[in-house]
Amino acid sequence: MTVPTGRRERKKAATRQKIADTALRLFLERGYDAVGIRDVAAEADVAVTTLFSHFASKEALVFEQDDNFEQRLTQAVTNRAPHEPLIPALRHEIQAMVRHCTADGTAPIYRMIDESRALREYEESMRLRHAESLATALVADPDLSQSATACRTITRFVIVAFSLAREAPDPQAAVDEIFQMIEAAWEVA
Repeated sequence: MTVPTGRRERKKAATRQKIADTALRLFLERGYDAVGIRDVAAEADVAVTTLFSHFASKEALVFEQDDNFEQRLTQAVTNRAPHEPLIPALRHEIQAMVRHCTADGTAPIYRMIDESRALREYEESMRLRHAESLATALVADPDLSQSATACRTITRFVIVAFSLAREAPDPQAAVDEIFQMIEAAWEVA
């Protein structure tokens, strides 16, 4: 995510972060279903319209890093050096994301997600969107000769790798194991 440079952009970013932090705290304290948008807005000392100018839905408050993760994944493709292998670049990014999402203190957040049908559905739609964005970047890459179908398929595996590794007892070992399979599949595509 780009660092805001101007005063106005910094204030908007700070407001957005304050709303997200407040929402997460309330959700963890009271339960996701027990907290409404108005509760979050009041506690963050912003208008409901301000909240919605930063977040499209209540679910988006939980996944406030969504845009950043999607951007990082596509940049792993678009910002790699010419002829740099694709799969290691994606593996590196997924490893970083898994480290972030398995850091101390994240277990209650994922427990909350697992317990909420709305959050699980939102997370699934988010994964599909990330996979499509990543596939679009792969298809547009002139160094890759794989078909659009192969690109879309491998991106689904990459996105699922993140979820599976995050839930594994040893997340980093899981990333390594999964990416061995992804690399093998990519090589034959």
